[in-house]
Amino acid sequence: MAIHPSNFGAPVEDALIAEINKKYANRVLHDVGLCICVFDLSQAGEGKVRYGDGFLWYKVVFRLVVFRPFTSEVVIGKVKSSDEEGIRVTLGFFDDMYIPVSYLPQPTAFDSNERAHFWIPDSTLTTTTELLDTPVADRMYIDQGEIIRLRVESDEFCDDEPGPPKATEGVQIKRELKRPPYMVCCSIAEQGLGPVAWWNGASQVEEGDETMDEG
Repeated sequence: MAIHPSNFGAPVEDALIAEINKKYANRVLHDVGLCICVFDLSQAGEGKVRYGDGFLWYKVVFRLVVFRPFTSEVVIGKVKSSDEEGIRVTLGFFDDMYIPVSYLPQPTAFDSNERAHFWIPDSTLTTTTELLDTPVADRMYIDQGEIIRLRVESDEFCDDEPGPPKATEGVQIKRELKRPPYMVCCSIAEQGLGPVAWWNGASQVEEGDETMDEG
């Protein structure tokens, strides 16, 4: 790890941590996860000036704080957007949490007017057409910005290389959208998962019923 001459006056540990964070913080390491920041320095050798650049080079062993949730872990995020394929959730520092349609509570349908998926508990309806014909008052929407509890099912690292833009008869064609370097697939199909407001409301009703029974 190299320290620029402008940082020679700073404490070595602080200068090294700053340089490591500059290189790794908020970046995805393939098959490792999203690097957040330096946790600590385990070892740091003596600095040596390498001929030609004037930088002070150190051999460093360090640990990083890395985000990579394990399978079946339950996390809380916020709905960022929704489309016909599913829901995208953000954790604030990480935006690539996805809930495919197959991992939504059933029966579920996508309301294109509201740009949101909705669930109808205990419904026997199965087709999207039938669900979209139901009264809006019966639907439990998963709206943008809603706090949501989700379970991690799997994750995937992507290493798409952009390559040169394609052209047909002199007309340049837009490149296909790149996949994010790290994606986490999640589910809200189980009881207790999904918008936190759903289950908080149910808990309040149950507590109220118990109080009434005692009275």
